[in-house]
Amino acid sequence: MAVHTYREQIRTRGEADVIDITPLAQKVLARSRLSNGILNAFVPGSTAGITTIEFESGAVRDLQAAIERLAPRNIHYDHDRRWGDGNGYSHVRAALLKAGLAVPFQDGQLLLGTWQQIVLVDFDNRPRDRLIIFQLVGE
Repeated sequence: MAVHTYREQIRTRGEADVIDITPLAQKVLARSRLSNGILNAFVPGSTAGITTIEFESGAVRDLQAAIERLAPRNIHYDHDRRWGDGNGYSHVRAALLKAGLAVPFQDGQLLLGTWQQIVLVDFDNRPRDRLIIFQLVGE
């Protein structure tokens, strides 16, 4: 059993920017030379999350609209009053989505569904440089 950890940076636009990170996950899996195990993708911070979706424009817009309905930006958030940074909604959205995702792999391939991609969603109210930590456990 081996553990490999990789750190990758990406640039986001904020405001529920959805970025397909599947190619990045596949790249780190190939670099690890592991065959079977679990890949964990994790984004440090409290205003972004990682999930899966069919990464096509309609599904992405549907996800963004659903997030807006769940935690709208134009309502009161105590976080904004305390810190004055106007991103209270982004903290709530990220907490609902979660910061990490585990994906099994076998024979060096991620075991994703045919139309399933791994995505990072940046909820902050400004562009960011996001760190993604990939940790792979396997053989």
